[in-house]
Parts: sequence; structure tokens; C-alpha cells
Amino acid sequence: MHSATSKKVTAIKKDRPEIFLELTRSLCPACRKIIDADVLVRDNKVFMHKYCPEHGWFDALVSNDFEHYRAGLQFNKPGTIPLTFNSEVKKGCPQDCGLCPEHKQHTCLGILEITDACNLRCPNCFAGAGGNSFLSVDQVKNMLELLMTSEGNPEVIQLSGGEPTLHPELFSIIALAQQMGIKVVQLNTNGIRIAQDDAFLEQLTRLKPSIYLQFDGFTSDVYLQLRGQDLLETKLRAIDRLAEQGFNIVLAATVIQGLNDSQLGQIAEFAVKHKSIRGVMFQPVTYTGRHQDFDPMHRTTLPDVLSALDAQTAGLLTKKDFIPVPCPYPTCSAITYVYNDGNEITTLPRLVNVEDYLDYFKNRFITDLSPLTQGALEGLWSACATPGSDDVNNNFAGCCGFSTESIKELEEEITMVGVHAFMDPYNFDLKRAKKCCIHQVLPEGKLVPFCVYNNLKRGCQHG
Repeated sequence: MHSATSKKVTAIKKDRPEIFLELTRSLCPACRKIIDADVLVRDNKVFMHKYCPEHGWFDALVSNDFEHYRAGLQFNKPGTIPLTFNSEVKKGCPQDCGLCPEHKQHTCLGILEITDACNLRCPNCFAGAGGNSFLSVDQVKNMLELLMTSEGNPEVIQLSGGEPTLHPELFSIIALAQQMGIKVVQLNTNGIRIAQDDAFLEQLTRLKPSIYLQFDGFTSDVYLQLRGQDLLETKLRAIDRLAEQGFNIVLAATVIQGLNDSQLGQIAEFAVKHKSIRGVMFQPVTYTGRHQDFDPMHRTTLPDVLSALDAQTAGLLTKKDFIPVPCPYPTCSAITYVYNDGNEITTLPRLVNVEDYLDYFKNRFITDLSPLTQGALEGLWSACATPGSDDVNNNFAGCCGFSTESIKELEEEITMVGVHAFMDPYNFDLKRAKKCCIHQVLPEGKLVPFCVYNNLKRGCQHG
């Protein structure tokens, strides 16, 4: 017989300290195998919790602001199908990159790495650059033809590396791309040759590509730690020389917590007030390729950059000015446009209710929005929007009602300010990779999402 008196249970069940948000697929940082990952929320932060049978558990910070992460998801938009695919679905994403028919977005920006040689040995380099190989002009031509087969008329390409200014046939490559009808040819450079080589700058001026200039801050220690050399005066001299020749310049700043994140407002204000600088892109450091040791739970994330700009610019830029870019996965990047006519500085989201036009989920049934304005804003909030280009100037004018006669004047009055958070093996999220629209164009006839290439296809180096 059972006793009439049952034993009293005194243990109390506890809630978990985090909220389960979703399941995705990620990478093991040790072996790069594809593994499941829980996306969790704790203390208003989003992070990944994942397990590799061989190497154990890993946690990695995704976003320091859950509310910002969640709000951005409403800007997701349908992808555009490329004209052709160059690989078949066999093993599943991301092994079939090429693009395969399961990829969710076409190529907004094609990147061509024309060399792996570099004149720096940066402690942080996602490409691990330091080789001595150069693509031939014929190889580049085939790569451009591949991109045109997929895209029809690509609007913009970026020549990258390594350091592309070291390529002995750089000018032939730029001229070829321009002759093939690429609207904007962008040169991604550290600026050393531009600052030091008069003959090089003279030849470059004849072709006038857009310049994407690595620029990380205004103190010597930033460059010593991030680039291995004190390059501050070299960077400023490169900007001055480019400005004298009428180049469009976009600054690209790698952001590292505790190193240069206190200078982001200064960089942004410098860009907005400089007549030749058309944009600045902040890129939280990615820990792939060659990098220093770090804690994957303590890193700069996209909303950290926005908060820093808000705090450091005294109202020039606020967190509300930045709208997620809808063509990739919307947690990848956010941008705004600053208008400076010499008397007043404001942003496009303060002039036009951008969210009404780009907020695809919340406003998908609204039918009274101007197609002209919506088309212009979609052109601006795109990964292929190149600061200083005619398309950007025309779309900005269309949004704000400027006359066609004043479009040329806008060139020096508009500055794009943006943040793009690329992925490494710690925070790699397959759903972001599937909708990536920034693609590496490869000599072997493939188009591979940028973060997939850096983490899985490139010869990865550690330490």
C-alpha cells in the first residue's frame, strides 16, 4: 500500500536566462563545417549558440541591440532573379555557390580581386593578402563577361585585392571595364601609390574611376595597430591629391572596439564637409583571414556604430537617420544620405518619409505611394548605389523635387554614410548568406557571395 502522505517537492523550476529567437545554420570557427546554431536574446543582445561535434560549443555576439535587430527585419524585400545561374544544386547551400538557383538575390555589386599582392602587411586582413599573383587582362575580361551574362548591364564593379594599384596592367583593366559599359568602376585602395607616385596619379586621372579609400581614423596609433604603419599623413595626402584632380572618393573605415570607435563621428563629419568625399562606409572588423585574437562575445556590431555616430556628432547624424538596406538581408547594412548645401546639414530621412516606401512588410498593402519616389528610394537604398554617381544624384533629386538643372550641383552636396557588417566564422548566418547581393566574381566562372567566399572558399589563415 502507498502511504497517504506524499513527499513534498521543494525544488523550483527556473526560466532560462535567454529567449530562443530562431534556428539558423552557421560555421564551426575551428573546422568551418556547417552546423546548426540557435539565435538567442539575452540582456537585449542577440547572439549565436552553436555546437560542433568535434570542437564543442561556441557563443558569438550578433547584435548589441535586439530592438534594432528586430525592427530591421521589416525591411526585407523580395530578391531579384539573375538572368543566368552558373551552378546546380547538389550539396546544398553554401557548397553550391556559383550562383545556384537557390540563391535569393542577384548581384548588386561585383568584386574582382585582380591581385593578392599588397604593399602592407595589416594585422587585420580578411583576404590574408601577401601573395604575388596578378590576373591577366583576358581573365578580367572573361570575369566581366560572366557578370554581364548574369546581370545584363551591371551598374558597378569594384576592383580589389590585395592592393590593386600594384597591378602592372591596372589602367588597361579599368579602361576595359569602362569600354564594356560598366557605369561605375570603383578602385579599392589603401592610397599609398596615390599619395606618393605622381606618374601613377596622372595616368589614373585620365580614366577617373571612383576611389574607395581605406581610412580608419585621425590618430597614428589607429594605423599602427590596424595597418602596421603610421599612415595618417599618407591618407590625408592621398585625399588632397585626389580632390585636386576631381575624383569621387568614398572612405572605408574598419571599426575595432576600443581602438577607433571613438573617432567615428569625426570621420563622418570630415566626409560630410569635404567637397570631394561622396561617402563613408563603416565596416565592423571581421575575424577571418589574418586577424588578432579577440573575444567573439565582445565586438563592434552594426548598431554600435550607429549609436557611436549618434553620440559623437551632436545631432548631425542620429540612429533614426539610418535605414536598413533591403536588397541584402536587412541586418547586413544600413545607410543614410546627408545633404549639405553650405548653410544647412540635414538627412534624406528628415526630408522624405523613407520608411513608408521601403518598409515592405508593414506597408505591403499601401497603394497610394508615388511609384517615382519609391523607385528613386529603392535606387538609393541599394548595395549598387555608388556615392557621387549620376544614378545617385538623379534619384536624390527625384526624391526631394530638385530640378534637373540643379542635379550636377548636388554632386558636392550629398554624402552617403553607411555601415556594412560582414560575417566571419563566429557570426556567420546562412540566411544572410543566401540573400547576399555583394558577390565575388571568380576567374573560374563563378559568382560567390562575399562572406561565403571569405569564410569557405578563400584559403583561410588564422592568427
